[in-house]
Amino acid sequence: MSKLSVPEIRLLAGLGVQGDAHQGACVQHRSRVAQDPMQPNLRQLHLIADELHGELQARGFRVQAGSMGENVVTRGLDLLALPRGTRLHLGETAVAEVTGLRNPCVQLDGLQTGLMAAVLGRDERGGLIRRAGIMAVVLADGEVRPGDRVRAQLPPLPHLPLERV
Repeated sequence: MSKLSVPEIRLLAGLGVQGDAHQGACVQHRSRVAQDPMQPNLRQLHLIADELHGELQARGFRVQAGSMGENVVTRGLDLLALPRGTRLHLGETAVAEVTGLRNPCVQLDGLQTGLMAAVLGRDERGGLIRRAGIMAVVLADGEVRPGDRVRAQLPPLPHLPLERV
């Protein structure tokens, strides 16, 4: 699940990150393939906020870019507050569309005990809050490098909240 930091990734329209285990037009995640291998892949690109890494590190977890399977780490952008359909412009030419929240799985506890619980929370009504990043599909090809700007373009109103994908 963990990924190494690399000097650049290439995003491929309709497929995801070149060479990534989740690359493809149809689902690649084992549990989803078992349900229906022809489902569209709404999880081509995983983005996570570096601020979450910092919070987890302060709590004693050993996490860094890529350790939770994320492809892109952002800073200063409230990913979890973005509405569904937001277009993210990454680097010079790549564009991805936000599809939903990452649903963290027990594999996180295989990295470090308690990590899955640490990326989950509850709201004031007791509803589950998923904080392990967001998922997107790739709309336009391009290279993405550390330090590249990520610009969010909100969809037309009404904005739809993110749900797990």
